Amino acid sequence: MKKNKKVVLAFSGGLDTSFCAIHLAKEKGYEVHTVAVNTGGFNDAEQNALANKATKLGIKHHTCINVEHTFYEQGIKYLLYGNVLKNHTYPLSVSAERVFQAIAIAEYAKQIGADAIAHGSTGAGNDQIRFDLIFNVMVPNLEIITPIRDMKLSREEEVGYLVQHGIKEEWEKAKYSINKGLWGTSVGGDETLTSNLPLPEEAWPTKLTRKDSITLEIGFKKGEPVRLNDTLLSPIQLIKKLQALAQPYGVGRDVHVGDTIIGIKGRVGFEAAAPIILIKAHQLLEKHVLGKWQMHWKDQLANWYGMLMHEAQFLDPVMRDIEVFLESTQNNVTGSVKIKLESKQIELLGIESDNDLMQTNQGQYGEMNNGWSGEDVKGFTKILANATQIQNAVHQND
Repeated sequence: MKKNKKVVLAFSGGLDTSFCAIHLAKEKGYEVHTVAVNTGGFNDAEQNALANKATKLGIKHHTCINVEHTFYEQGIKYLLYGNVLKNHTYPLSVSAERVFQAIAIAEYAKQIGADAIAHGSTGAGNDQIRFDLIFNVMVPNLEIITPIRDMKLSREEEVGYLVQHGIKEEWEKAKYSINKGLWGTSVGGDETLTSNLPLPEEAWPTKLTRKDSITLEIGFKKGEPVRLNDTLLSPIQLIKKLQALAQPYGVGRDVHVGDTIIGIKGRVGFEAAAPIILIKAHQLLEKHVLGKWQMHWKDQLANWYGMLMHEAQFLDPVMRDIEVFLESTQNNVTGSVKIKLESKQIELLGIESDNDLMQTNQGQYGEMNNGWSGEDVKGFTKILANATQIQNAVHQND
């Protein structure tokens, strides 16, 4: 008897991927293997619920792959080294995690000898590009199947199809779409489809419950966060603990407006207390311990790194080159940063570091110069002005 072809389906348990699971099995005749990839957004109960959903759909096999450690070591770490905020706002919460989810799905497809690979993205967003691009690079021999994008079905048609096949769950559309991961949570709703409406308080997954103030100290070692107050933690543990502590203050909330990969403008809300706090604290420490040109060129390359990550070009070799540079800049980024949290406010109080370039005996800004004389400054500024003086003399009649 001829075996059905295997397809690996990126599975979230929602309406679209549930439709895909039934459609691929019943209409296309595939042996369906669903895969959920945990980038820090699922707890055990949520993983079990997802597995139960997959079982009810009658698929061949379901698995959940945890890539939280890989996501930090190969992605988040470099986003933090680069203080990456897309359009000076967004810490790439979903953008980055989609890349690592796609890589894990492609690797799983190779592992089980799949004949095809599928996802439930629509034709209007970034995720379709991210999944397709990674799959084209990693498993170019596999067919990519995208029923939702290709069939352009309405929500009602999808629900009706599932009911016909005995799947009678409640499929009411949630007012807000939430996507949670280690590096933040995205929030989408009717308001984010407009250019003028803010997200209301009810939209945010974590409610504003803390009205007091608290002072925290974050310790960094070679650019990585390793201590919260007096407790030594792994970076992943620290991110989670800081997130739980800071999120109820309502810090790290914002709405990102940017250019999608397909060329249209997009708007999405996010809450990312830990990423925003860590980036701000890390950047302040760097201002004290890095030189001017280190800061300048790191900003340039980090901006490119974030853009390429956002557009799913993570597998391009240039990303490894930029990572080497970013890691090199972190050799002296060791010290602690004090931060004050209040309702919807982050205040950076100061840093302590053995590598602090401000604490030298050469001089104090605006106060005392110990390493040079007034005559030295006169000669320095005269030479510094020379190039501009020459240009002004030549073009004085322009």
